[in-house]
Amino acid sequence: MTIETMTRQPAISALGSATSALATPLPRVLRPQRAVPADAVRPTRAEVNLANLRHNLRVIQRTAGGAEVWAVLKADGYGHGAKGVARTLERAGASGICVALLEEGIELREAGIRVPILVTGGYFGRAFGEVLRHSLTPVLHDPAQVEELADEVRYSGAEPATVHVKIDTGMSRLGVLPREVPKMAEVLGRHPQVRVSGLMTHFACADGTDADSLNHQLDLFDAATASLRSLGIDPPLRHAANSAAVLSSPRSHLKVVRPGIALFGVEPRAGICKELRPVMTVRTDIVAVREIPAGQSVGYGATWTAQRTSRIATIPMGYADGLSRALSNRGELLVRGKRVPVAGVVSMDMTMLDVTEVPDVRVGDECVVLGTQKGPQGQDTISAEEIAAHRGTIPWEVLTDISRRVPRFYREP
Repeated sequence: MTIETMTRQPAISALGSATSALATPLPRVLRPQRAVPADAVRPTRAEVNLANLRHNLRVIQRTAGGAEVWAVLKADGYGHGAKGVARTLERAGASGICVALLEEGIELREAGIRVPILVTGGYFGRAFGEVLRHSLTPVLHDPAQVEELADEVRYSGAEPATVHVKIDTGMSRLGVLPREVPKMAEVLGRHPQVRVSGLMTHFACADGTDADSLNHQLDLFDAATASLRSLGIDPPLRHAANSAAVLSSPRSHLKVVRPGIALFGVEPRAGICKELRPVMTVRTDIVAVREIPAGQSVGYGATWTAQRTSRIATIPMGYADGLSRALSNRGELLVRGKRVPVAGVVSMDMTMLDVTEVPDVRVGDECVVLGTQKGPQGQDTISAEEIAAHRGTIPWEVLTDISRRVPRFYREP
């Protein structure tokens, strides 16, 4: 990511309001471009089922009761393409959006998203001017940030900035420690240029089965809220619940919930919500099929050797696309509705499969890397959870690893 400084100029916010010149030069954020469907040559693609996305949002809304749903779309919408996903969720009734990076918030504003966008990542550098320019809501966790933002508002002549404040109740990552709440309140009180509209915290163990940790964090959050209220800070919004907490802890719902992975059809804990529907399918086509004799090896390092005369299919997808090298000689994909094993080491751009047990495989046949396939040999599903288990990781990583060079196609079944 490259940030270059532009010449200072009057700023026009994404919501149409003009502001005067900002106190610091506006950084120009240059983002890597995603492969677009119109330019795609390879058959490798990710398909995003928008009907399933809306269904998952409805499940979350119903479970959350009267709490507002602010969709977490960091990491390019968990790999699904933040702009397309954000447009769909905004139209379907999401009340707000959460991102991790300032760049992610700018991208969504420039795509026309109008609901509140909360930037949770905690680092803004010299770019508070961009926060104001794009009508973003920063999450602050340090008194110095309050002072820096207040300076930006004061020197630019902008309207007071709306912020959320994060309380650290046990994650030990970002947030105001409970003992430092009075100091944060004192600094906020000295800077009317910064208005607190929300308080938040984040759970460390919400996806576990022991509710004690979650309830302990909520107790600390309630205490910090009461302390701030006694010091004159009483924002209308409070939020703590991630996907797992939304689905398991009504106490955590508060005014806003922040689902992420559940919106994309992955249970944050096995069995917690069977209603969720997977949103992403990753497909490609077979580009070569060859028959090799017993004793012939396949791939880098010759880690797979044919024990019999075998048919090997090659697909144009590798670890640079998100098909992890950890699946070498252990993962499975779907061809003609049947599971086939990965043969040899996954390459950067290509992967080989042992299709000996699948009749009539030929060049051009579809191969499903993630999702469901129905074919002449049956029907099966490769889930993000299964891939994560093979890799020794979590489904979050599986989805966000699908790289930007894989174009996203948005489907309305």
